[in-house]
Amino acid sequence: MRITKAVVPVAGLGTRLLPTTKAIPKEMLPVGRQPIIHHVVEELIQAGITDILFVSSRSKNAIENHFDDYSELMMHLERERSAMGEVSRFDYRKRGVEFFFTRQQVPLGQTKPLGTGDAVAAAESFTGDAPFVVAFGDSIVHSHESPSLLQRMIASHENYQSACTIATYTVPQELVHHYGIVVPHVGEESQEDCRLADILEKPAPDQTPSRLAISARYLFSPDIFQRIHSIPPAPSGEVYLTDAIAAQISANAMVRAVCLRPGEVRYDIGNHRAYFKTFIDYALADPEYGAEMRSYMKDLLNELNSGSLDKG
Repeated sequence: MRITKAVVPVAGLGTRLLPTTKAIPKEMLPVGRQPIIHHVVEELIQAGITDILFVSSRSKNAIENHFDDYSELMMHLERERSAMGEVSRFDYRKRGVEFFFTRQQVPLGQTKPLGTGDAVAAAESFTGDAPFVVAFGDSIVHSHESPSLLQRMIASHENYQSACTIATYTVPQELVHHYGIVVPHVGEESQEDCRLADILEKPAPDQTPSRLAISARYLFSPDIFQRIHSIPPAPSGEVYLTDAIAAQISANAMVRAVCLRPGEVRYDIGNHRAYFKTFIDYALADPEYGAEMRSYMKDLLNELNSGSLDKG
């Protein structure tokens, strides 16, 4: 069965990016010419995804508006592209892509949604009996590779008939406590596509020799919903996706990791430092203005190093 469905959780509050995210969802912050979520959607489409469900919240209407084909601005853009003999990449209907939206509910007495597992569970009726992708909407995976990371994940998932396939990348040992870490089976540690023996949520550096961190991209069989419904919530009340995956591993289900290759970059835009770096990278690589921006940055750094720039 060809994998054509994706779930994009975007209900998070974005508190680490305040006050920037007070009035705009973090997923709508611009990275180069396009918002973060637009880069995520283009990655999905490149991998053959045609049906995309956003698991959203009441503060994220801007995301739905961005993908509205009928807005006056999009019609203006389409007319401009048509006059140049081009098809607008924003005309998703002509590209065979459909968007769907649902809300991740906030229980009475709570102030935020109940975690990543709960977000994925909200997609159960959308995905049905089909395998599907999960791509978190605040992380971009940039790749010049062909096939892309997500395409390699889909191929692996289909080849091994896996219950779960996780994107991973290597982080320094001293930083593993900041990430979800996966542990390959013995003998598969050096493989780009490996079966997993364990998954750990933010372990101490001395708890595991593995440095493979989860990279905000997953593929799941429908089995994941049963696992999510059966695991107890964390003390905070949240339902963690990593706990559901751990239950799959404990049941001896096929759970695999596909690693980012050299040159592929995961941008996790969870704080201002990461956002600044991501925007700079995309601005400097812009096909029209990148050379000018690189020249500007070079001159700016020279002025800073010489002390001639007025910092007031």
